[in-house]
Amino acid sequence: MYFLEDLIEECTVAMLELDPVSSGIKRRQLLMDIRFMESPQGWSIPLERYSFGKRKYYRYSDLSFSINNQPLNENEIQQIGSIISVLSRMRGLPQLEWIDETIRRLEQSLHLKHLGTDIIGFDHNEYLLGREYLGELFDAVLYKKVLNILYKAFAQEKDSTFTIHPYYLKQYNNRWFLFGLNPEIGKLFTLALDRITKVKEIQSLFIENTVWDFTEYFEDIIGVTKPENKEPVQINLKFSLEQAPYILTKPIHGSQKKILYDKTGLTISILVIPNFELEQLLLSFGEGVEILSPKKFRKRMKERMKKVLELYS
Repeated sequence: MYFLEDLIEECTVAMLELDPVSSGIKRRQLLMDIRFMESPQGWSIPLERYSFGKRKYYRYSDLSFSINNQPLNENEIQQIGSIISVLSRMRGLPQLEWIDETIRRLEQSLHLKHLGTDIIGFDHNEYLLGREYLGELFDAVLYKKVLNILYKAFAQEKDSTFTIHPYYLKQYNNRWFLFGLNPEIGKLFTLALDRITKVKEIQSLFIENTVWDFTEYFEDIIGVTKPENKEPVQINLKFSLEQAPYILTKPIHGSQKKILYDKTGLTISILVIPNFELEQLLLSFGEGVEILSPKKFRKRMKERMKKVLELYS
């Protein structure tokens, strides 16, 4: 016979097992939870209140009932349907064939209708070279496998071979990049998947990553290229009135700060390490942006723009 006080005590014990500093559950919260569990949005539990003297205890009218045996409610089924819609976008990726089977089983077991039309789209290039290695590299990062990679950079005529201890995969501008340690030189390498020509696992002791925190690694840059021994600098940019709303609603970097916004345009600052991806991004704005400072970076961009202009002379 579980009275309300007993239920509070049991819930508190269970919560303390998960979180030792938990303050437990209050009477009002428990009553609200019970009300939810009895509702169709919850599990429609067959709960009864039985009198015992002047008190009441709680028990299922069906003693074999358990919420673990209950089917999903309508709201949960709709949420899973949305997840399936997102997963469907990953169908066909090499090494991820299990997604097809998972989706099929979920649709059958939950009696979900196959979504004939997509309701969400991701920006990806289906014809990108190197996509076939994505699943294999993901597996290598997850299970800490040492790889021998045959790689051909754009500026090289012949392939190069690298031993890589893979740590991280990142997508930028519709391209995938692998970050890993090259033990021969003791440095972090960045390899574009579309330049990889062969991947082979080798039997070697995996070197754990104790140096790079990839949640912070990209904070000082735009893209994936991080110049060595360089510190972030403040770059001031002035965008045209036409570009201003886009820059305000979609900052080009997390450090972006507004300096001035008037009838002449929007002036902002970002604190980053200048790299190739930043240059390409700013060039994409064309006449919609002016690099104000620092002078060295302004000169660099001016020279690149001159070369662009020469193509049309």
